[in-house]
Amino acid sequence: MASADQLKALLKSHLEGDDQRFFSVAMQVAAHEAKRGHGKLAEELRALVDEAKRRRGPGAHPGAGAVPISRPRGELASVLFASYPKARLSDMVLGDTLGGQLRRVIREQRQAGEILAHGLAPRRKLLLVGPPGTGKTMSASVLAGELGLPLFQVRLDGLITKFMGETAAKLRQVFDATDHTRGVYFFDEFDAIGSQRGLANDVGEIRRVLNSFLQMIEHDRSHSLIVAATNHPDILDPALFRRFDDVLHYELPGEVEVVALLKARFARCTAPRMPWKRIAKAAVGLSYADVARAADEALKDALLNRSERITEADITRMLHERHQLAARLKPRT
Repeated sequence: MASADQLKALLKSHLEGDDQRFFSVAMQVAAHEAKRGHGKLAEELRALVDEAKRRRGPGAHPGAGAVPISRPRGELASVLFASYPKARLSDMVLGDTLGGQLRRVIREQRQAGEILAHGLAPRRKLLLVGPPGTGKTMSASVLAGELGLPLFQVRLDGLITKFMGETAAKLRQVFDATDHTRGVYFFDEFDAIGSQRGLANDVGEIRRVLNSFLQMIEHDRSHSLIVAATNHPDILDPALFRRFDDVLHYELPGEVEVVALLKARFARCTAPRMPWKRIAKAAVGLSYADVARAADEALKDALLNRSERITEADITRMLHERHQLAARLKPRT
């Protein structure tokens, strides 16, 4: 149940007509219930808030465009970017193994109270590895959306500084925040922090930051999810891997995944009896993001050309364009 302070804050904000504050406290109550393992109640509270916002309409309040959340303040404002994703697992096209891993994390978090009561711990420290555009960032949003939690993206440009010791101090602030505000804390391009020592000019500083991260994540006892993602697992320090509860591997989409993604993207606007398998062969080597962009380009072309149906040629042409762009961007050896 909500704490006394939360109940008083809800009533006060309602009496003062402060919708933004009211919804913010309501979401804190939902996060508190999720933390206690009451996932269904937390989801129902979040759905009620979403419905209330929808009914009020976008012009009802200056802040009505999004559900307010606890926003980082002070020095943390330059390190963490906060959002409240609505993404769901059904929005992603996933292989059986990866989909099963994500569903397991979500289930363990929703039933965390039961797991903790038996002296066990739910998975909450995750390392996502794989090529660009394969769904790592989307997965962090989905975890936040499914669990009704805010997503805090760690801004590396605000975290990593040239001054000795300052980066580690900011990293400590991030881990302190995981204890004070439950959420999904997402470290993208994690190799900038966790790369093997000796790969940067200031070896001493890199060593200090990496050692600090190893200590902080090992001793972290919060109820937040800590998610790190990298395109280059081969350059990560080996000591990092055992600090995570699970390592999720992302791959380029196969034929089955490409067909599922294209069908979902185009819905009913394609010609009948589309040769999806043949089209999927033209996407071999592309990432999920590339295939999605190619689909969007085909949709835009059809819209501007006033075409009622999208053909095989329309889709394959855009897929070939993505291949050409990827070839130009590929580093030369």
